[in-house]
Amino acid sequence: MNYPTIVLTEDSPATSDITAEYEVVRRYSVDLCTPLQREDYIPQPVDFVSPPKWHLAHTTWFFEEFILVKNLPDYERFHPDFSYLFNSYYNHVGSRVVRTDRGNITRPGVEEVYTYRRYVDDAMRQLLATPVLPADLRELVVLGLNHEQQHQELLITDLKFILGHNPIFPVYKQGFSLLNQVNEKSGEVVIPEGLYDIGFEGEGFCYDNELARHKVFLEEFTIQNGLVTNGEYMEFMQDGGYRNFDLWLDEGWQWVTAQRAEAPLYWHWVDNRWQQYTLSGLQEVQPGQILCHINYYEAAAYASWKGMRLPTEFEWEIGSAHMPWGQRWEWTQSAYLPYPRFSKAPGAIGEYNGKFMINQMVLRGASSATSPGHSRATYRNFFHPHLQWQCTGIRLVR
Repeated sequence: MNYPTIVLTEDSPATSDITAEYEVVRRYSVDLCTPLQREDYIPQPVDFVSPPKWHLAHTTWFFEEFILVKNLPDYERFHPDFSYLFNSYYNHVGSRVVRTDRGNITRPGVEEVYTYRRYVDDAMRQLLATPVLPADLRELVVLGLNHEQQHQELLITDLKFILGHNPIFPVYKQGFSLLNQVNEKSGEVVIPEGLYDIGFEGEGFCYDNELARHKVFLEEFTIQNGLVTNGEYMEFMQDGGYRNFDLWLDEGWQWVTAQRAEAPLYWHWVDNRWQQYTLSGLQEVQPGQILCHINYYEAAAYASWKGMRLPTEFEWEIGSAHMPWGQRWEWTQSAYLPYPRFSKAPGAIGEYNGKFMINQMVLRGASSATSPGHSRATYRNFFHPHLQWQCTGIRLVR
């Protein structure tokens, strides 16, 4: 299900490049859903998980709402209710279904959502056939494609949560696993003290929260080449890591006691051994593979147990030039805050990142679930510290 990446820059003159990128990105979302049964498209077991059907419709709505309605003459919306049903959080656009109720949208059905995608794709092809696409419109299309790539990762991890809480641990696709990676390198890298440039620079796409490149002073630090493995985390568990309140942040210990946590998400003690749910079904935990599905609280507690700490997002960005990365979203100890000189775009597009800069922690590095071509060293992902369902891991510094 990999597809080639076409890099679009400010100097990209060929509309055909954008058309080709549009086709492969849109097809990949459908490819991810090919193994599903009809019933898999609808459930929403918890508030932070969205049904696959909703992802397919929402990413389509983005192109309809922000591009076609305003830029394709005589375009008619596919359905008058779809903006209400499939708007996610854009207050500028209007009212929307509460996030917790997305699983209640049994109508429209799955086939109508696919019809909606085809309808919008046909209209987008007509628009993209314009001989010279204005630069601002081209930027919106590229944003829409990157938005869909974000949702492709969410789609597959949301689906894993849905299937992973099915009592029979069903197989999504034989041989498809997000968890079987191992470290490419071991050891540590020393990063010298200095003044470093942080943030995106150059051509190609980035989000607004990566902009406003600025300088940050870092003291000397040592960062691990490899991510924490299942076996290393088992040692923490066996040493009573989930029972020792001294290792945990206060909110983390509240989470442990409330959830009765004792292992990473999807780990189950079966037949006197740890097994974990994968998209290939339930499999024995392999000690040498990279740890996955850890929240910030668990990452911080493990770091405390090791007598080390998590990197700041600035340390991670500078260290990324010297270490392998891209298999797990890696927790940092940095709160998600604006860079100096950050400013939100006007209107609905300005709601994309800025309004979420509160009570969330930054993750860096992309993961095995990230769509091809959708990772870079300056990418700032962010989630609330209690969440585990993304492909998250731990890298330590001293």
